Amino acid sequence: MRSKKALKIDLQAEYPCPCRRSGVLKPIALTEAFGCHRCQQIFVIQDDGYLLEQLSTHYPYKRVWYWTGNQWRLDHSALSNHYLPLATMLFGVGMFVLLLAILQPPSSLGMFLRLLTVAAVALLFLVVFWLSCRR
Repeated sequence: MRSKKALKIDLQAEYPCPCRRSGVLKPIALTEAFGCHRCQQIFVIQDDGYLLEQLSTHYPYKRVWYWTGNQWRLDHSALSNHYLPLATMLFGVGMFVLLLAILQPPSSLGMFLRLLTVAAVALLFLVVFWLSCRR
């Protein structure tokens, strides 16, 4: 969640680069964007001038910062959107494991095969969830 100390970003001012590479963000003419002279990244202004979003990134999630007056802080409010799917998936896998364990009494070889199947299905769920979150 974003702090109450977030200040509005001035489109005419220069700021330090949030990527921590000792660069300087300079405004790009006729746009609501900044460019870093050191890391060559482009950042756009969002949320009525309070958030700075990195445009081209290799991360699966967009990186967003807010300005506190002397430094950039990562905005973690976008991460809360992914808590519900993760919790739902973990609940579903847990219920699947419990259902599998309750249905039949275990034997030594049967239990090993059952646990191997549960592990494979859980791994499949994790891979599908990871791919869906990457966009």
